[in-house]
Amino acid sequence: MKKNSIIIILATVVIAIVLGVILLTQSKKNVKLQTTEEIQAMLTSIYSKAKVDLPELETMDMPVSDEMQLQSFTGLQSNENIEILVVSTPLINAQAYSLAVLKVDEKANIEQIKQNIYDNIDMRKWICVSAEKLYITNYDNIIFVIMSSQDVAKPIYEEFKKYVGNNVGKELEKSDTSIDDFSIPEAETIN
Repeated sequence: MKKNSIIIILATVVIAIVLGVILLTQSKKNVKLQTTEEIQAMLTSIYSKAKVDLPELETMDMPVSDEMQLQSFTGLQSNENIEILVVSTPLINAQAYSLAVLKVDEKANIEQIKQNIYDNIDMRKWICVSAEKLYITNYDNIIFVIMSSQDVAKPIYEEFKKYVGNNVGKELEKSDTSIDDFSIPEAETIN
């Protein structure tokens, strides 16, 4: 009788350990984002789940050799260590919304690249509007950058983090305070 009880207890412990390992591995989502197609599929998924009113967007692969476009979407001065750039922008460009996903070389200093983006991106790159918030993080060698109004950028950013199982690197956030500083100069009187 004691032998059967010991076997049952051991079997229960083994089953509990196996189930624990399975649950742990499933909670640490291993998302593959190494091709343009995988990045675009991720963005399609994020956009379908985010509960925000988005303008009509165009998502496209940008050639990293076009340093002017790279700078426009990321603030980066050089394409060194950048392998893929996928961007989403409104079809009507008078809306402050810009999303960029960069795949960088695995040996690159990702934290330095994120900091360069943070320091140099132009949150007022549109003619009449400015992005209110900027969010930057990474998943492995993928850097995610979004800037728009708070109520649009934050839900998209949060959906990205969910998509990669919250397995993200250092998070950077910036607000554009220049909007608050804007004032119209007083008219001068001409005598």
